[in-house]
Amino acid sequence: MKVRKELWFGLTFMALIVMLAATVLLRAETITHGHLGLLMLSLVVVAIMLGFPTAFTLMGMGMLFTWLAYDRDITRTLDLMVQAAYKTMANDVLIAVPLFVFMGYLVERANLIESLFRSLHLAMARLPGALAVATLVTCTIFATATGIVGAVVTLMGLLALPAMLRAGYSVPLAAGSITAGGCLGILLPPSVLLIVYGATAGVSVVQLYAGAFFPGVMLASLYVLYVILIAKLKPQWAPPLTAEERRVPLPPLTERLADSPQANALLRLLKGRRNADVPIGYLARQSFILALPALLFLLLAFGTFRAVTTVPPEEHYEIQEIGAARSGGGADTGLAEPGGLQEPPAEGGLQKPPTEGEDGGGALAEPPGAEPASGGVAEPPGAPAAAAQADAGTADQPTTKPAPAWWWVTFAVLGCLVALFYLFASFARLEIFKMLLASFFPLMLLILAVLGSIVMGLATPTEAAAMGALGGMLLAAAYRRLNVAMLKESVFLTAKTSAMVCWLFVGSAIFSAAFALLGGQELVERWVLSMDLSKVQFLLLSQVVIFLLGWPLEWTEIIVIFMPIFIPLLDHFGVDPLFFGLLVALNLQTAFLSPPVAMAAFYLKGVSPPHVTLNQIFLGMLPFMGIQVLAIFLLYMWPQIGLWLPQLLYK
Repeated sequence: MKVRKELWFGLTFMALIVMLAATVLLRAETITHGHLGLLMLSLVVVAIMLGFPTAFTLMGMGMLFTWLAYDRDITRTLDLMVQAAYKTMANDVLIAVPLFVFMGYLVERANLIESLFRSLHLAMARLPGALAVATLVTCTIFATATGIVGAVVTLMGLLALPAMLRAGYSVPLAAGSITAGGCLGILLPPSVLLIVYGATAGVSVVQLYAGAFFPGVMLASLYVLYVILIAKLKPQWAPPLTAEERRVPLPPLTERLADSPQANALLRLLKGRRNADVPIGYLARQSFILALPALLFLLLAFGTFRAVTTVPPEEHYEIQEIGAARSGGGADTGLAEPGGLQEPPAEGGLQKPPTEGEDGGGALAEPPGAEPASGGVAEPPGAPAAAAQADAGTADQPTTKPAPAWWWVTFAVLGCLVALFYLFASFARLEIFKMLLASFFPLMLLILAVLGSIVMGLATPTEAAAMGALGGMLLAAAYRRLNVAMLKESVFLTAKTSAMVCWLFVGSAIFSAAFALLGGQELVERWVLSMDLSKVQFLLLSQVVIFLLGWPLEWTEIIVIFMPIFIPLLDHFGVDPLFFGLLVALNLQTAFLSPPVAMAAFYLKGVSPPHVTLNQIFLGMLPFMGIQVLAIFLLYMWPQIGLWLPQLLYK
């Protein structure tokens, strides 16, 4: 009851302030409706910072200021609200939001993250800062599978933070690795932010997913390089793992084959038939698991070789047309190929053929055996032969082409990696590989199936999200985590998150309609255009504004409130909305890493030990924020990092 009274008091106080400010502004002679729109924008930001619900604040302010703009006509105000809400809810793209969120909650509750982190940190044990690197890689994979920032940060805080603190890691480095890695779900597909931006800006979500892949990988790689560099320069911040922590226990049957965990597994398994204590079935299973990298390499090599060397039908037809033109060119034009155009006779130029009565001669005689063409020009000699030659040339056109150089380079590198795997394939590494098979590869298969079908154009985002939700259920069932209680909790959390996103869209639509009706958008555009900015200056200004807004506001509020202001200006400055969206997605990760809001810090603080303070978490975030700024700079300097894949797939 007390909370409800405080809420009503706050709403009443805010309404009185709005009415008073609006009355003063409307009575002023130099104030226009555009200034009233800017007042609405300012009050919305203040109300959100005071803790009012974002969606209902947007709807309330939008309706109130629309009512003022319509001269207190409540009927037209309600009509605008209904139309804006219906237009938003009829957007098919938003159907993908609950499906992707449901897939994320199912994968999260399949409890794969513990085994994934364990196998990755053992696989990377010899790297400097192995635990922090494994944390970042685990966060990247899990963020790609779920896209839920709070879930990834919370789970890694429960799992990785105690392990790093026990190993003697610096608290800021450990906290920064977890929060920065967990926030990668904002950028990496299937990101809800990209769906919301695509629906707001009218950009294809499929192209946004394709464009965000390489910037996301680049950012995660920069995080990993930073951790490795810090671990090399400051070993006391990230001590190496001890021999006991790197030890991998072997199964009893494997111990009979191996003299030591470092013995070469390939050679021992080939000689294992001589050992009567080890069953043949066990040897066959271990040999098959060890052969999987080679089998996968051969499958990829043969499959992709056929794809890159086969001439597509449309390209084959073009080759046939070119071959036909080259083969029949001489017959069509009557020109001699070797010498080109023949010069006319030197004397007298072109001669008029003699007619009957001139020089006593008759008409031109036809060659023996030739039949005159009726009603047309006779075909030149050799035309049928040339046509037959053209047909034969088009029929002999090849349906294959040589493999490109990039294919040979790629598979040469992969072949070297496979060879190194077998060269150093000890029994300990074989056990780590089996752990990865049980945790890493199922997730990667789900990710590739969902995102690959979207990027390759096999399914729409909504269809792929539905298949991803089914895949999440099958994955949870395979790990024996699927039950009624878990399914019920996942559905409840999905409904809660989806309702928040959809209400935000409704509130944003009403707010944007009111802002445009008051002329606020036009006023902002005139102000920006009056500054006579170049494209570089506009991009710099917009990204700085978004970066600063990320401190007090969350990404949802920035997207739904401020993107409708920036997007109409992109055409004037010649900025691709897809490229701008990638810059914004990189930039908006600061909304989770920037104090005082920094939701990732509060997620981590809620599950961290008491001696880990909020200031230490904030301190660990700062270097990763600097890396985000570097990634934005790299993407701006080389836009093809984000645009190459969409242009390749959808040109």
